Amino acid sequence: MAVCKIRHIFVVQWLNIIKIWKMIVSNLKNSSRIESLHPLFRTLFEYVKSHDLLHADLGRIDIAGDNLYINNVAADGVSADKQPLEVHRAYIDVHILLEGAERIGWKPLEDVTEEIKSYSEEGDCALYSDRATTYIDLRPGEYVIVYPEDTHAPLIGQGKIRKLIAKVKL
Repeated sequence: MAVCKIRHIFVVQWLNIIKIWKMIVSNLKNSSRIESLHPLFRTLFEYVKSHDLLHADLGRIDIAGDNLYINNVAADGVSADKQPLEVHRAYIDVHILLEGAERIGWKPLEDVTEEIKSYSEEGDCALYSDRATTYIDLRPGEYVIVYPEDTHAPLIGQGKIRKLIAKVKL
């Protein structure tokens, strides 16, 4: 009986880990490991690796029209308590840090309750005032991929943050 109980506890804990970690965190050197997860990931990572985007103009960079584009941004970091969680339905976000230090907060979509901006199809975004439950610290060359079930709070930090936010159509 004790073995069955231990096995049950292990399975429940493992399922909770799977539930918690839906987003992907890695660095550009290892991007080939996840390129098969979406037909446009390889195109995105090849483009990022072959262009000097740190010194490129800020703004939208079209790679495959509305199916794949990058927002090249420079922003000031904000405190975690001032940054709302956001979520998207039509696009996967790939946040790629170019310069500075960035913390990205995360919370499962099924656990958010405090909506402050309802979903807008035009902007593909809803906002929540809930606090993130998990934080990831990024260094230049690292990225986070967030799916529609991943509410996230980007741009947490101090000082200037230079990053790419790729939008990959589902």
